[in-house]
Amino acid sequence: MNVLDSFALNGRRALVTGGNRGLGRAFALALAEAGADVAIVARDASLNAQVVEELEARGRRGLAVQADITVKDQVTAMVAEVTSALGGIDILVNNAGIAIHRPALEVPDDEWQQVMDLNVTALWNTSTAVAPGMIAAGGGAIVNVGSMSAQIVNRPQWQASYNASKAAVHHLTRSLAAEWAPHGIRVNAIAPGYVKTEMAPVDRPEFRQNWILDAPLQRYATPEEIAPSVVYLASPATSFMTGTILLIDGGYSVY
Repeated sequence: MNVLDSFALNGRRALVTGGNRGLGRAFALALAEAGADVAIVARDASLNAQVVEELEARGRRGLAVQADITVKDQVTAMVAEVTSALGGIDILVNNAGIAIHRPALEVPDDEWQQVMDLNVTALWNTSTAVAPGMIAAGGGAIVNVGSMSAQIVNRPQWQASYNASKAAVHHLTRSLAAEWAPHGIRVNAIAPGYVKTEMAPVDRPEFRQNWILDAPLQRYATPEEIAPSVVYLASPATSFMTGTILLIDGGYSVY
């Protein structure tokens, strides 16, 4: 087998949460280009439909499901729908998330809960809903989207709730990796640095010094630069990797 064949996802079925924009869209399209059929889950029907068209233009089956993944019953129904439509789920990418910039003493309780619900609880809901099917099939790959913010404190803005949520994602990744390894499920995470998306205002001049110039590469990433790492972790190329947090931050955290 040619070494590049180990990166192929032909015949695999993938589910990407928050897959209709930004990083999630880039991940979904990259998985399709590697050979996978891809389902996305998000709440905007119009954006969902656009991504399905892009997936199908790449010659793969595309599916979009509207669901609130912070609600367990909706996650259960969503996983059942995707499993029925695609015949199973081999790859799960837990991408959905939210970041809110606010000093800790100004964070209202409902905002703290909103960040934890989407960044941590939704990941838990989706992973535990998908895992039984993977176990029955003999294994699978879960890729969680963490952040370099799990191990550094961002500046000049404060975002303690986001940082804490991503630290939880990283350790939950390790915990599930250890627990589900006997079932053939590999659980890894990526930890991106600053990426130009709707959620990260990387172009704002007040952030340039701390966000861009303080990094060795002195630039931000695009979603398309991060997407190949998701394909890598989802593919047989990483058959001996589990519990790994793959840092992709332009060198930001070396200082």
